Amino acid sequence: MAPKVLISDELSDAAVQIFRDRGIDVDFQPKLGKDKEKLLEIIGNYDGLAIRSATKVTDKVFEAATHLKVVGRAGIGVDNVDREAASKKGVIVMNTPFGNMITTAEHAIAMMFAVARQIPEASASTHAGKWEKSKFMGVELTGKTLGVIGAGNIGGIVCDRARGLHMKVIAYDPYLSDEKAAKMHVEKVELEDILKRADFITLHVPLTDSTRNILSRENLQKTKKGVRIINCARGGLVDEQALADLLTSGHVAGAAFDVFAEEPATENPLFGLPNVVCTPHLGAATTEAQENVALQVAEQMADYLLTGAVTNALNMPSVTAEEAKVMAPWVKLSGHLGSFIGQMTEEPIKAINILYDGVVSDMNLAALNSAVVAGIMKRVNPDVNMVSAPVIAKERGIKISTTNQDKSGAFDGYIKVTVVTEKRERSIAGTVFSDGKPRFIQIKGINIDAEVGAHMLYTTNEDVPGIIGKLGMTMGEAGVNIANFTLGRSAAGGEAIAILYVDEAVNDTVIKQLEDTGMFQQVKPLAFEVN
Repeated sequence: MAPKVLISDELSDAAVQIFRDRGIDVDFQPKLGKDKEKLLEIIGNYDGLAIRSATKVTDKVFEAATHLKVVGRAGIGVDNVDREAASKKGVIVMNTPFGNMITTAEHAIAMMFAVARQIPEASASTHAGKWEKSKFMGVELTGKTLGVIGAGNIGGIVCDRARGLHMKVIAYDPYLSDEKAAKMHVEKVELEDILKRADFITLHVPLTDSTRNILSRENLQKTKKGVRIINCARGGLVDEQALADLLTSGHVAGAAFDVFAEEPATENPLFGLPNVVCTPHLGAATTEAQENVALQVAEQMADYLLTGAVTNALNMPSVTAEEAKVMAPWVKLSGHLGSFIGQMTEEPIKAINILYDGVVSDMNLAALNSAVVAGIMKRVNPDVNMVSAPVIAKERGIKISTTNQDKSGAFDGYIKVTVVTEKRERSIAGTVFSDGKPRFIQIKGINIDAEVGAHMLYTTNEDVPGIIGKLGMTMGEAGVNIANFTLGRSAAGGEAIAILYVDEAVNDTVIKQLEDTGMFQQVKPLAFEVN
């Protein structure tokens, strides 16, 4: 069946058509996002949910969304999506961070001009029939120092535009390297320098625990007298009451805000103050931006639902369509390796160590890590997937480490997974052959070559005669057909293992018969998702 997508906010006809052209069953209900009860009632019927800002995707929505795989937000901000609930439920959350970069950056520049020249107040005065030319004495931008807090995608565009205005640009961003700052032709500084030196301060960071109230009352008091502050990023980055107090005292000369701590903002300490420009979250409100983000979210969601490609996900590593094709057998192998260890390990896991060798070491390791962890976790939670598995592992305090190395053995590439518990370490390695099928190539340090099947039986024993015969006879008497039989041993007379790929699950009666022979140290039926 074709995937089903619900669009619960306004999206363009062209965006809706993208879903249809890709063969996706789309249900376009642009007013539904405001009807919380109706959304809860029907969300269980869909694989994807496309939204803007009106739809609130809460934990209750995710609980009711029994088939949901992806939520796509046409825009940058995902404050209306409970990402923690999405991750726990295994739902990918995507946004479109690049579709409205230019528009938002241009709005910040426009707001900076507006507050520098008091344009809104001068316009209102002139419309009122007044001619107060001397009242509105502005300042030039040329030669002024612009402090940019957050020099990422949008902040970087603002830096570029400001340099075109012949402003001195200084930037604070913990993730901005010296090399990148040099390429941007900006001076990389600390936040304290921004506060002391900037004539204008513009914010371009997301709202997180570390950025909330980054311009607190204390920091605002440290700013240069006569500073003008622009916020077109997120409400909550600035202490609005403190800013209002400093505007009233004259320490801050002006402010331009497009976003507020509480929205819709019908009341705010900044409202009504002189030389404060306010707009109703218009940063992305241009025809071009709205169309761009709508088209992008449709393409991204369609790609994921049809090919497994993950783009601009906030709770899972991105995987391009090209990567998805190349990595598909390795992702499957990673899941099988994790599943083997998960089924074999009863005690709590303390750490998961993953080694990537050869060609696989150059792939998207974050995605492969997620597949391994998901395979391990499925024993205790069958509904876990690549999105939710890392979250569950983190909650349980499981440490995950990754090592990659150049080709070191007979295979072009392989993956080795080791889990650490209080009692032991357990490891398994696998590779992908030229036929695209995953193989187990080493268990407990013993080399093997085992094809992976839906139903398997794993045994350990001392290397003595009669093992093969006993396994074959017992399976035959039980009517269980063996599709593939793989043996391995550490040394003659030493530890040995066997893996049987069988056509049906081995029942408890057969397991007990083998255990009662006294020939086996361990007899373990295994199941794998091979489709």
